[in-house]
Amino acid sequence: MERDLSPLRHTDHPIDPLFRDRWSPRAMSGAPLPHEQLMSLFEAARWAPSAYNAQPWRFVYATRDSEHWSRLFDLLVEFNQGWCRNAAVLIVIVAKTVSDSGKPSRTYAFDCGAAWENLALQATRLGLVAHGMSGFDYDRARSELGVPEDHAVIAMVAVGQPGAVEQLPEELREREVPSSRRPVTASVMEGRFRT
Repeated sequence: MERDLSPLRHTDHPIDPLFRDRWSPRAMSGAPLPHEQLMSLFEAARWAPSAYNAQPWRFVYATRDSEHWSRLFDLLVEFNQGWCRNAAVLIVIVAKTVSDSGKPSRTYAFDCGAAWENLALQATRLGLVAHGMSGFDYDRARSELGVPEDHAVIAMVAVGQPGAVEQLPEELREREVPSSRRPVTASVMEGRFRT
């Protein structure tokens, strides 16, 4: 179920439409996600680049029909629970913060971001919703999921089949449109940083 977003989003320079068409809707149908599709998302994440090929990302997930669902769902702030109730899968992204030699990793968050982006792009390719979030209890996630001290809790992701906007809480319905981006020139600087 690919959606043509070209009338809604415009790029400053030519890119593959997959990048433009990836966005973070919240409307999900509540339908289960086939295991093969879920593993396809994690497979895409597996191929992300990482410093020294360390692959620091770890994914703790729960499907809505599993005994683990409430453990992850209850980590979410109330606002996110309001729309995540129709997700098929919740994922907590965790990162190993030290190398195998015991030295601190400077790029674990950068590397995990690359893995998340691969997962999000694969979800877009499959016609799924993938929405990343910071609105959850990080400390409880660490303790309730058994995350070791040499790992960091990075973010949560809700994944599901697209759903009707009417299923969202009323205050979110108007916001269920792809966001724009600031111009490339606002983020890219040649030779020296500027504000």
